[in-house]
Amino acid sequence: MELNADFNQRVLVHSQQLDWQASPMPGVDRRMLDRIGGEVARATTIVRYAPGSAFSAHTHTGGEEFIVLDGVFQDEHGDFPEGTYVRNPPTSAHTPSSEPGCTIFVKLWQFEMDDRTQFRKDMAAELGAVKDGIASAELYRDVREVVRFFKLDPGAVLELSDAGGTELLVISGAATEGGDTLAEGAWLRLPEDAPLKVTASDQGAKLWIKTGHLPFAKAPSV
Repeated sequence: MELNADFNQRVLVHSQQLDWQASPMPGVDRRMLDRIGGEVARATTIVRYAPGSAFSAHTHTGGEEFIVLDGVFQDEHGDFPEGTYVRNPPTSAHTPSSEPGCTIFVKLWQFEMDDRTQFRKDMAAELGAVKDGIASAELYRDVREVVRFFKLDPGAVLELSDAGGTELLVISGAATEGGDTLAEGAWLRLPEDAPLKVTASDQGAKLWIKTGHLPFAKAPSV
């Protein structure tokens, strides 16, 4: 399966307008944003766990990173509440579930295969001081990518010109970019050499942004 697999194109998906699709596990549904492959895939997805649902135990052969958008994600390593950013590198394993239910934004098979950096972070707790209406937190950095969290006050303007492409998720609030309104759940991907300029709405906005990674995008090797 290929979905939004041309990384030379700008892509905007209003994820909350997509229908939920069933996963192989009862009670776990998803909204696909991009994908190369079948059930084993390089994928970016919104996943919803119904209360009391669980996914089978598995090893992250190609790594996994996710944000808890609402509710509480759970596994044998603990509880991960709303606002948590998690990186589970290749060779890590768990049995995910959610007793209260939750929604996560998750990316699979997008790690360097020898990466073993594993952590969880409270994104809000990482934020620095506000400057020009923007507070930011660098969540992760390596030679391939930079992952950041931004909190924009109403009307604040964020501009980035990082090399290697940009990917953005609106966690809450809303913003405008290129004439489009990006409401909560909007997912934007800009190709290499395309600068980003977003303006927060009168609600302000919380944004997760990854840059630099698109030249490394490829199908999983299994």
